[in-house]
Order: sequence, then structure tokens, then C-alpha cells
Amino acid sequence: MEKMRDILVRLTAEAASGEMVFPTHAEMALRVRRALDDPDSSLDQLTKLVRAEPLLAARVVALANSVVYSRSGRVTTDIRNAVSSVGFKALSNLAMGLIVRQMQEMSKAPAHRALAVRLWEHTAQVASFAYVLARRATHQDPDTAYFAGIVHEVGGFYLISRAASFPGLLDGALHGWYRSGEVRLGRAVLAALSVPQAAVDAIEVMWKGYLALPPETLGDTLLLAEQLASVDSPLNALAGQGHDGMDRAQIDVALGDETLSGILEESAGELAALTAALQS
Repeated sequence: MEKMRDILVRLTAEAASGEMVFPTHAEMALRVRRALDDPDSSLDQLTKLVRAEPLLAARVVALANSVVYSRSGRVTTDIRNAVSSVGFKALSNLAMGLIVRQMQEMSKAPAHRALAVRLWEHTAQVASFAYVLARRATHQDPDTAYFAGIVHEVGGFYLISRAASFPGLLDGALHGWYRSGEVRLGRAVLAALSVPQAAVDAIEVMWKGYLALPPETLGDTLLLAEQLASVDSPLNALAGQGHDGMDRAQIDVALGDETLSGILEESAGELAALTAALQS
């Protein structure tokens, strides 16, 4: 088997060249994201694109009917109303979530797909925690925090999706991945997907691994969200850097007049709905 360093060089060059190939569902979601980047796109145009992608349409409607957006409790099944309700930022987040999750479809071996599923469980938890922390604790833009959480492991997903080309890559200890490898490949894939700089900057803070308390920045928000996740990245575990999440003593950090544990308890419904929107 090639050395991990050489594999990362090849995969990074592949991503940087724009040669990444995605399944059909992901390609449709990419079209939605490109339309969202076009200032001339209308609600009707976006609704038409969403309708053409059933997985994305289902997620948008589910999120619109969740406690996060449906304060009145009124249920909608109309996609146009759902898109209008959640807004373009949330739609962009769901589209990117679909793109990242569809990398599982590129994993051929059952063992690799199992790793991708586990990594997505971690990702969904981190994104949901980041949204709630941004809104209630660090006062950053919640949608940007959610987006950063969705894409923070995108390099790992790409590594798993291409692992079949490098027999034995994920069979043992993943030397050179934690911090250095994931940063190198992650940067290339984030650039290939045109991830906004604010999210990239937050992920860079997470990669450095220094959590400031009390958390204030978007980077702090993302790093704390990762620490709170009960499901760790399986790639970090293979690299010998797994963690079990924060215990209650660590969680009880004072944030103004509230505690972090209190915020999480009060936001349990939102956390469940945000996580479900990505995992359904």
C-alpha cells in the first residue's frame, strides 16, 4: 500500500484539479447551491430546482415543519412555502448536507460505507450543536455555524469515498491523518466546493484545536460543538485520537446569565429537529 503521505498528495491534487465526481443527487444539490449564489435567482426558480431533487425537497419540508421554523405549529406540504419559510441560507445548508452525505454512495466496500455513516452521524451532531450555540451562546450567525458544521469533515468523506482505490488504507491505524492529513485534504475539498471563507476560517480554528472559554467566535462555536458531540469521527479513532465527548462537569460552563448545560437542555427540541433534518 502507498504511504499515507503519498495518498494524501494524490487526493489533494485530484480535488484541487476539480476532478471530483458526485452521485446524481449530489449533482442536483450542487445546481441548487449555484443558483443560490446567483443574485438574480428567484424563489420560483429555486422551488423548481428543489422539486427536481426529491431528497432535498423532503428535507426542506421537514425542516419547515420543525420546531426551529414552525412556531405556529401549522404544517405545510408545499415546497414553495417551505423554501420561503426556511430561507435561502437554510436551503443552502441542506443542499450542502446532501452533497456531503452523498459521498457515502461513492464508497463501494460495506466497511467503508459504515465508516461514512458513522462520520455523518458525527457531522449532524456537530452542525446541530453549532447552530444552537451560535444562536444562544456565542451570538454568531446560526445558519453559518450550521453550514460550517456540515462541511467540517468533508475531507474525511472524500478520503473514505476514494479508499477503494488504495487497498488497505482504512484497515489499520490511519497514521498522518489527525490534524495534518485532514487539514491538507480538507482545504482542497472545501475550495473545490466553493465553501464561503467564513466557514473555512471557523474550520481552520477547529483544526488548531484550542478552545477559548467562554467561546465567542464562530471558530470557538464549531470547536465546542465538536467537543459536545457524543459520536466522534471514526477517522480520528483510526488515527488514535478518539474522544468520548464532554462530561457534565466540562459542559457546565458559564455563559453570561446561563450555563451551557441549561442552554442545551432548553434547546433539546431544536437539536433533535436540526439533526433529523440532516439524517432523514
